[in-house]
Amino acid sequence: MMLVALWYVLAQTACAQVLGVAPGREAWLRDLVAHLLIGALLFMMARNLLRFAVAMAVVFSAFTAGNAIKLAVLGGPVMPDDFLAARNLFLLLEGWQLWGSVALLALPIAALLWMFAWRRPRAWATLTAAGLALLALASSPAPASRWLDDRFGDWVWNQRGNYEMRGLPIHLVQEAARNLARRGAAPQVADVDAALMRLGAARPGPFIDVAGAEPGRGGRNVHMIVLESFWDPLPLKAAGLSADPLDPAFRKLWKAAGHARALSPVFGGYTANAEFEALCGFPVQTDAVFFEGRLRRDAPCLPRHLAEAGYRSVASHPNAAPFWNRINAYRRIGFEQYWSDRDFVLDDMNGEFLSDASLFRQVLERVGPELGGAQPVFNYVLTYFGHLDYPLNAARPEVIKADTDNALVQAYANTVHYKSRELMGFLKQLRRRDPDAIIVLFGDHLPSLGWNHGGYAESGLLAPKRSEFDDEMFRTLVATPLVVIDGRRGPIRTGDLPIYALPALILDLLGDERDTMLRFAARADDVLRVRPLPGVHFTLENDALTVCRSGELQVGCEASAAWVEAVSVLKRDLFSGQQHALGAAERLRGLQTVELEVEEFEAAVEIPEAQAEADSDV
Repeated sequence: MMLVALWYVLAQTACAQVLGVAPGREAWLRDLVAHLLIGALLFMMARNLLRFAVAMAVVFSAFTAGNAIKLAVLGGPVMPDDFLAARNLFLLLEGWQLWGSVALLALPIAALLWMFAWRRPRAWATLTAAGLALLALASSPAPASRWLDDRFGDWVWNQRGNYEMRGLPIHLVQEAARNLARRGAAPQVADVDAALMRLGAARPGPFIDVAGAEPGRGGRNVHMIVLESFWDPLPLKAAGLSADPLDPAFRKLWKAAGHARALSPVFGGYTANAEFEALCGFPVQTDAVFFEGRLRRDAPCLPRHLAEAGYRSVASHPNAAPFWNRINAYRRIGFEQYWSDRDFVLDDMNGEFLSDASLFRQVLERVGPELGGAQPVFNYVLTYFGHLDYPLNAARPEVIKADTDNALVQAYANTVHYKSRELMGFLKQLRRRDPDAIIVLFGDHLPSLGWNHGGYAESGLLAPKRSEFDDEMFRTLVATPLVVIDGRRGPIRTGDLPIYALPALILDLLGDERDTMLRFAARADDVLRVRPLPGVHFTLENDALTVCRSGELQVGCEASAAWVEAVSVLKRDLFSGQQHALGAAERLRGLQTVELEVEEFEAAVEIPEAQAEADSDV
């Protein structure tokens, strides 16, 4: 076991020095013990000491390095769902990054197979015992999850803090137990009705004042443009940017929209969660990709809802079609057509990413002839250019310099320079050809600008660790530019909106009054907007910010916490359950009728009682 201890000290020291990632001092002993126990199991299955030493070092190093890299880039540790989504990483990367990722997965497996003593009963007995232990955990995850939480703690809103106080093996076991415990029975009818009543059965008012908009708003084309990692870099004061990266025309457009911002569920990655919110109208509050394992039912999301009104719904994204399970996810939410990388001419590449200019041109070539037709179009475009690590080609030379050692800041500033100009060129053509259309555009999430919030921390926008965030940093973490154009009326002032509120806003602008699940999560008070995130949520009421951290008693958080829980029940019912909420209208009307009758009865009873009390006093 000295080999395990030696590896542990060297590996943790290296990660701390290079990436600034390590378990907290109070967790080193328990983390070392956990590694020693796993090492003992591996030794019992090993053919000899040499093979054990090599396999142990390879397996432990792969997990530790992968976890440290994710923590440094995205701010959170490896989670159980990451193993299910690992194949998407291979679709995204190329060159040494791809081979490095493949090695992190393949080498540990190869090392374990090479190490295993195939002919020794002791090895098979140890493997069987480990398998039975995992089976026991899977069969009764809830008690195990509660015990682990009591023993090691659970910092719900700060997964990095969880890793630092647990260490990686305990963290993975604890979160695996929690994930398994959550996969219980789907919500029942009573649970769904209670959630709907909690959200409010009355029809919500519009998010914006649509008075003055042209009559006959329904039937207009809708264009939703989701911009990869699109954000305003100007607040990076410490970067010393030589020029404003954003196109002046975009600045003018954004100003007309009141500098509104979309509040995303993610930072630095997991674009599919922002997509789910924008298309299905429900918030994502888990550190996992909703498209991957939680969208199990066909659902009347925005593409299907509009299709039922006669729209043709098409999605365009020049990435590999299966990435984040988009083939199945787009089909389940109602897209009629999905154009992926194999459907576009890859003629203007920045590294492995098709430029926005080429993507927009090819999309317009395809949908342009349909814009004036009898059938309205829902045109959904997700760009790819702008992805980490922000490469440019020879036709896009760097024009902005940054006075910082963080190379990603300068690379990103130049990327935004071109993205914003290519966007405005597309908007100019689109608005000329489709002047009455509704156009919604927003950034999917903030860009990653280096280890531990790198460029943001340099300028004081974010702290290196989430546990060090002040309240405003939570809003900064997820706020990207948002512009909504209401046809000839031009940009409208929406204020900061959670992305899941966009489908209801689009229906307001279309004058679409059909009953739909797309309004369920939009039933919050007109001036109160809730942004759920993993383990935390914040509310905006007339721009007043309140951050509510799970597991902490905070004044003013009770109502919003209940709202978040009710929305979570409906989401599980609609996307992986029995979809009781879709037939809830009649049940809710019945419940409301009963409540009204009870109130009338109580009022009728109170009058004679009050009269009797008055007579008695006389």
